[in-house]
Parts: sequence; structure tokens; C-alpha cells
Amino acid sequence: MRLLLLMLGISVCVVGIGTRAEAQNYPWCAIYSEGAAGGGTNCGFTTFEQCMETARGLGSNCQPNTQYQPPPGPHPATRVQRRNY
Repeated sequence: MRLLLLMLGISVCVVGIGTRAEAQNYPWCAIYSEGAAGGGTNCGFTTFEQCMETARGLGSNCQPNTQYQPPPGPHPATRVQRRNY
């Protein structure tokens, strides 16, 4: 009985220490169209190009995720590459 109680206590501690799960939030969605019944939506893309590579072969399109919220905090400035012609 004591062993069972000890194992239960250890299990509760291990579960309590773990980090919580959070859903991922990405800025681009692929909209799949499957006939008249409609299709599905996959909002798991970080770039427009990544979304289009997936959607292109399926006759689908991409659109911005209306539920996307960027993470808080300062964001690094993006550098624009200049070409010398």
C-alpha cells in the first residue's frame, strides 16, 4: 500500500512539473478546395512561399491567417539585400 501511495505521489509531481502545451500560431493558411462539398484549411505555414509550395500541387491557394498574433517583444529588423548592377 505504501509503495502504491509513493508511486502515485511521484507521478503527481512529475505531471505537475511539466510545461503546459500551447497551440502553434502561424501567419499563413492553405485553403484546400475539394469539389462542391468544400475542403479543409491548414494554417501551419510560416512563409507565403512555404504555403504556396504545398498548395500549388493541389490546386489550392493561400491567404493570411486572420487569427495570427505575433509573439510579444522586440522583433529583429529584417535586412534588405541590395544588388549591385
